[in-house]
Amino acid sequence: MSPASIGPDPTSGSVSPSITTPRVLVAGTTSGVGKTTFTAGLLAALRRRGLRVQPFKVGPDYIDPGYLSAAAGRPCRNLDEWILPPSAVLELFAHASREADLAVIEGMMGLFDGRDDRDEGSTASVARRLAAPILLLIDVGKTSRSAAAIALGYRQLDQRIQVVGVILNNVAGPRHYRWTASAIQSLAGLPVLGYLPARPDLAVPERHLGLIPAGEQAAADEYLARLATQVEETVDVSAVVAIARQAAPLRAPKPVLFPGRPVPAVVRLGIACDAAFGFYYQDSLDLLEAWGARLIPFSPLRDADLPAVEGLYLGGGFPEVFAERLAANHALHAAIRHAAARGLPIYAECGGLMYLSEGITDPAGRRWPMVGLVPAWSVMGDRPIIGYRDLMALHSGPFFDQGDLLHGHEFHHSSLDRPLPPACALYRLVGTGRFEGYTRGSLFASYVHLHLGTGPDLARRLVDFLRRAHL
Repeated sequence: MSPASIGPDPTSGSVSPSITTPRVLVAGTTSGVGKTTFTAGLLAALRRRGLRVQPFKVGPDYIDPGYLSAAAGRPCRNLDEWILPPSAVLELFAHASREADLAVIEGMMGLFDGRDDRDEGSTASVARRLAAPILLLIDVGKTSRSAAAIALGYRQLDQRIQVVGVILNNVAGPRHYRWTASAIQSLAGLPVLGYLPARPDLAVPERHLGLIPAGEQAAADEYLARLATQVEETVDVSAVVAIARQAAPLRAPKPVLFPGRPVPAVVRLGIACDAAFGFYYQDSLDLLEAWGARLIPFSPLRDADLPAVEGLYLGGGFPEVFAERLAANHALHAAIRHAAARGLPIYAECGGLMYLSEGITDPAGRRWPMVGLVPAWSVMGDRPIIGYRDLMALHSGPFFDQGDLLHGHEFHHSSLDRPLPPACALYRLVGTGRFEGYTRGSLFASYVHLHLGTGPDLARRLVDFLRRAHL
């Protein structure tokens, strides 16, 4: 089977590129119903069958994709209709799934939950854009026949999407499953394709920012194997594959994010990558490589020196969890300070900013000195700072000019212990007047995460910026 092909465009009768990758979207009735657990298990079960499965996650999340990547054996991509233009969502989907046998998309929150009272950016909106059939996951731990009313409402609310089947979670036993499935099938008219039992050992462990990253779990392979076995035993996986293969072809968008022909590597970009730093949009990394950046990983936890590179990118992660080990690596602190002093471009987001600050005050109140380029301490708090952000660049930087408007996302529990000089602020948040981030010399740091698919030339501009800085 050729999952992505050039075929007839059914809307025009002419021959044009089409996206024909089989696909299915796993949606939940609310947050916390077990979407990641089920989706990871489904991916692992499909992979056992020898299928090349491409995972996607709706929204800006970094942690869920870690599990989906581990389960599928392929990097998960984010599909975020608020950060990304609609054409970018389609282009990134087509690019990532072009060699896959099947794409599995995990939704976010509840199926219809968007940015406001509309469903803008919601899982339902992504399902419409991708013409993806939907499996609805319902937690029936405290209900049975009433689940039919839930399923019926989700099926009928928006006729532009296709809710084609139901998966039940937290099922108490065979009788509970029979009662609940029978009601949904007879009253809501939806097939129930299986269930996950009420087993605490199937739940993904959590902590303050949500699910614990898969890379931190020594027993991740065993956990995913257990999930796959459970899905194979209690879910009709063949029926899921058949549903995915019924997805209608999509007209492929004209590529604007990726170059039309291969670009040779012209710069080396150091990427902080270890258990403390791993929050990167995979599509951003793909775009950087496509436009000529050779990505060189380094570990702030282990490495005593920096690799030979033309720039550094320190993404998000959990530096507060590894603060003691990060603080002890004095040699790398000195190497980064020396790199900044000689003008090496350094771009940092969220956890990267925390690491480049004077230090981190962890949840227990202990203080751990860090690199010291950002003149403030990063202090852990009790409440998360979370949300999408509209930004105006106050300085020209790696991939933006002064005055440019950008879309980003924040999700962190720490904050800086003092206001930074407004003249050094990297951004102003549109609509609030709040300053965000810090820049001085060749350093650009912010709590806001950016996706390089937001604009058609962001990745190319970053590569050009690094090349010019090296001349």
